[in-house]
Amino acid sequence: MWEGNERLTKRDLNTAIYDELKRIARRQETTTYSAIAPLANLDMDNPAHRNQMRELLGKISTYEHQKGRPLLTAIVVYRQENEPGPGFFDLARHLRLLRSGQDEVAFFCHEVARVHHEWSRDGER
Repeated sequence: MWEGNERLTKRDLNTAIYDELKRIARRQETTTYSAIAPLANLDMDNPAHRNQMRELLGKISTYEHQKGRPLLTAIVVYRQENEPGPGFFDLARHLRLLRSGQDEVAFFCHEVARVHHEWSRDGER
């Protein structure tokens, strides 16, 4: 599994998913894992594909963090729970954005607001 320790470039990202997340963020919306999975030819019913999705999204958020921006993948949630999976919170801890004992839901809500604010501003990134 990808550990998020290396410096990333746009070439390291799944362009289809990254571009779609930027569009969704500009509209100040959220999406689900299963809605974006087909962009990477993934099926969220397949456990191996879920791991691949976690890796793809981890790279996107790490790239965004390295650029000084909020974690773009905060806008990807489970359909029923309307919050991200454990990989999002694991990465936030790894990047030292989420501290031990900090409220995960509050962190998630704050990060979604930051993503929407960042990407609704004018300009292409």
